[in-house]
Amino acid sequence: MKRISIYDTTLRDGTQGEGISLSLEDKLRIAAKIDTLGIDYIEGGWPGSNPKDMEFFNRIKEYPLKYAKVTAFGSTRRANIPAEEDKNLRAILESGVTAAAIFGKSWDFHVTTALRTTLEENLRMIEDSVRFLKENGLEVFFDAEHFFDGYKNNPQYALEAVKAAESAGVDVVVLCETNGGTLPHEVEEITGTVGSELKAPLGIHTHNDSELGVANALMAVRAGAVQVQGTINGYGERCGNCNLCSMIPNLQLKGGYQCIPEENMTKLTEVSLYVSELANQVHHNNMPFVGKSAFAHKGGIHASAILRDAKTYEHIDPEEVGNRQRVLVSELAGASNLEYKAKELGVDLSAINGHTRKIIERIKDLEHEGFQFDSADGSLELLMRKVTKEYIQSFTLEGFRLIMEKHGDNEILSEAVMKLKVEDEIVHTAAEGNGPVNALDNCLRKALEDFYPFIKDVHLTDYKVRVLDEKDGTAAKVRVLIESRDATSSWTTVGVSENIIEASWQALLDSIDYALFKYSNHGDGLFG
Repeated sequence: MKRISIYDTTLRDGTQGEGISLSLEDKLRIAAKIDTLGIDYIEGGWPGSNPKDMEFFNRIKEYPLKYAKVTAFGSTRRANIPAEEDKNLRAILESGVTAAAIFGKSWDFHVTTALRTTLEENLRMIEDSVRFLKENGLEVFFDAEHFFDGYKNNPQYALEAVKAAESAGVDVVVLCETNGGTLPHEVEEITGTVGSELKAPLGIHTHNDSELGVANALMAVRAGAVQVQGTINGYGERCGNCNLCSMIPNLQLKGGYQCIPEENMTKLTEVSLYVSELANQVHHNNMPFVGKSAFAHKGGIHASAILRDAKTYEHIDPEEVGNRQRVLVSELAGASNLEYKAKELGVDLSAINGHTRKIIERIKDLEHEGFQFDSADGSLELLMRKVTKEYIQSFTLEGFRLIMEKHGDNEILSEAVMKLKVEDEIVHTAAEGNGPVNALDNCLRKALEDFYPFIKDVHLTDYKVRVLDEKDGTAAKVRVLIESRDATSSWTTVGVSENIIEASWQALLDSIDYALFKYSNHGDGLFG
């Protein structure tokens, strides 16, 4: 099995993505997490560019990485400056790394326009820089920036640039598809041609501006590249980089290549989620392999088929990459979807023989009103348990009142006053909040805590509002999704109304009802 080296640049190239900013501690934690995959190289940053990156190289020595070699990034020496006097190259040595990637120009247009130097001096800059780092004992990768555009415009000079690096003893020549505009067949053809001209191993570094980052890297490997550079979740400048969370399983599970230890492949989804969390980025559901929806089935025919054999609608076993199969219940659902979901949630539908169709029709009616259950498992389970008569209402609302006050330039104050009937006792309570929904949440908890003390451990963690009919303006119907959790689990509930407070109350009520039902069935806590 052919070995492909994986070079991660999430901490450097990935941080150039819009909205991504990592603290030093974030970078250290992400590096340690990525290492658990068994990736070969983790690029820590550019030590000559800022103090934080240099501090990273000092601190990462405290972390005993099991697999990865930490690398530094930099550029070739400046024009007309000896390599040994170049500050950026000196900073790479001072970082203490044993491997480095330096980039240089391989497109003649960039040499004369961006660097404003001669083509001959650029070749000397490449050769001198690689040789200097090699003579100081480093493993060196040369990132030939804009190589494919350069090759298409002046193939002779692009080849001269990478041959300059080869003559200096470079370990890998990395062909960079920097602008992301080259098509896969072009990448394969050019990489193959370069491979026939060089003895040095080839690597590939692609960007995703044409939605081809992974495809182009795959074609380069097909043409002989032995190193792939990319980022977790495809983070990077503009449209991002080659997504290693797609590249690795495509190579290893489908292409027959060895990238990471086989036993580590199941950690891929976990690492993807971890990096998105620390980068403060939405973990998109539709990401291949690692997204929440990657193995989710909504159509009734699909669900019926996967109950017989998952291979009917799944290209791999989701557990191979640490993900899981999901069946969604919606207006598109059939009996198979509902039966699968009921089994997943632990609901026994045998008690209502032949009535699954009634539940499906009820779901369809509600979704026609704007409800959405494929992302609100808490509300869906409550709906099913009400039909199976397993649900017993723990309290009833007698009424509530919301008061909102604003005086001058001061913040708006929100207060909720509520009357509940709990265990045949009428409870009056009031509470403030930083908004009307928060006030209702605080008030409801306050009313229930004496009866159900565990409610103190349940917290609202996310609140989303979606306008369903924008054309209706402020009178539009809205859908509210609320995510809640305790110490061990989380659940999502939904509400829909033309009144945002009513929609929020529906979702909030389901959230608390769900917690109370679970507690009543697991006396030591939710799913405890």
